[in-house]
Amino acid sequence: MNSAESPWTFEAVQSLISLAREGAPVSVISLKLKRSVADVRAKLNDLGITPPAEA
Repeated sequence: MNSAESPWTFEAVQSLISLAREGAPVSVISLKLKRSVADVRAKLNDLGITPPAEA
């Protein structure tokens, strides 16, 4: 789950944005997109999206 090995695709970014807007926790987004929690948090930060709070 290294971002250097698998760059973010357009579809993955769209899924990330959608899941974040739905309020899915970063841990759930990480599992659904098969990426590390750190990778998901970093991409959300790059996009200027505040990650939803963990439940």
